[in-house]
Amino acid sequence: MNQNYSTSFTVDQSPEEVYAAINNARGWWSEDLEGRTDQLGEFKHQYRDIHRCTLQVAELIPNEKVRWHITDNYFNFVEDKSEWTGTDIVFEIAKKGDQTEVRFTHVGLVPAYECYNVCTDSWGTYINGSLRSLITKGKGQPNQSERIVNKHGIENS
Repeated sequence: MNQNYSTSFTVDQSPEEVYAAINNARGWWSEDLEGRTDQLGEFKHQYRDIHRCTLQVAELIPNEKVRWHITDNYFNFVEDKSEWTGTDIVFEIAKKGDQTEVRFTHVGLVPAYECYNVCTDSWGTYINGSLRSLITKGKGQPNQSERIVNKHGIENS
């Protein structure tokens, strides 16, 4: 039996629109991502002191598939801080009649993980809520930027 966390939904938008939205991870996951998410290479995610990870955009097949490989991970709320390290996040895009199916799988995120319930709840919200909204309405609900910019546009840490 496949134990990896997976979820999917179908939209009226084209595979091209879906692919573009997935690659705009700032638009649905977090505004504070560091690096490019729409080309091969590395980017970083951090959410407060709770979660940070380094991801490799490992595969980009236009309008069909996106795969991120997690090279480093830290959670502050589980015993094994590196639970996601070495796992893959996969988005598969498929035409279903006049609709497009989006299938999200976190390969390696399994029920044995301490973070499984929290992580699957979060992914469910980001994927079925925020990403779907970005695709269908043009606006997602990513984590808001936690950087504070003063009135002169200068970032304060």
